[in-house]
Amino acid sequence: MGGRGEYTVKQIGEVVKPWLSRRNVQAQKDFEVILKHPALQAFIREHPEIPRSFYKRSVNALKQWLLEKENCQKCPGLKACPNMIQGHFTKLTDQLGYLEFRMQPCRKLKVYQENLQAQSLIRSYHIPKEILESSFETIDFDVGRVDAIAVAIDFCNQFAMGKPKKGLFLHGSFGVGKSRIAGAIMNEIIQYKKSSYMVYFPDFMRDISESIQENSLHEKIDHLKRVDVLILDDIGAEYVTPWKRDEILGGVLNYRYAERLPTIYTSNMSLDQLEEHLAHSAKGSVDWLKAKRIMERIRHFVIPLSVNGPNRRAL
Repeated sequence: MGGRGEYTVKQIGEVVKPWLSRRNVQAQKDFEVILKHPALQAFIREHPEIPRSFYKRSVNALKQWLLEKENCQKCPGLKACPNMIQGHFTKLTDQLGYLEFRMQPCRKLKVYQENLQAQSLIRSYHIPKEILESSFETIDFDVGRVDAIAVAIDFCNQFAMGKPKKGLFLHGSFGVGKSRIAGAIMNEIIQYKKSSYMVYFPDFMRDISESIQENSLHEKIDHLKRVDVLILDDIGAEYVTPWKRDEILGGVLNYRYAERLPTIYTSNMSLDQLEEHLAHSAKGSVDWLKAKRIMERIRHFVIPLSVNGPNRRAL
């Protein structure tokens, strides 16, 4: 006993006791400073049921709580958040004689997450950014398209009570704003948690062959079939082959008809002109019967809307 490097319990106590005393004095000083903080005083007034001893035992937790509260008051933005967990603030709770903090997501994080969720509801295929960002707040309600816009808004409002019984067929000449109205619909129905898929139809049909080689055709077609609102943009501008018309377009529309899922179309053609277009294949063959079958899934399940006005792309 008593060899070099060995300490008795009494010797250890003589070393540790002054250190503990200094620590307790410092903790008391820290506590007195923290106790005067306006935020903590406000918390104490809101929670008179919490004993003073709880606060005294929880100095470190209180320091962290106050630090993060001050960070939030000088918030530098979600990306630069200096708190322990980005986008969160601490909430004090009493637990077994101590005050502990629980992490809570802040308003900015919630908004960010809501925006991510909203973005996930919108899918697109070769659609310009300005169309995807379109809204009814930014569209001009001019005479040539005010009626079409009104019906489009009513289409969106029907999701509050279920879903529309019919889709829309927006037709008119180049550049009158058909696609912008369709884009505004996509962004409007987000509030009803409805998904949408806007497809530039000529590019989609042209890329079908490539999808077969990549073994991704089934997945792409499945998206078109099942989405809450499908938007086929510029239908009638694509090259038609019998297989693409009957198996791809026909298959999608048959499924959506059976499931009563609304489809929106934009086109430079009227319904009658579209039927004629679908009857003629790229190789010169004509099949009116097959075209009429496709049109049966379009004509009777849309509200035709004429969109007029100047070519805004040329302005």
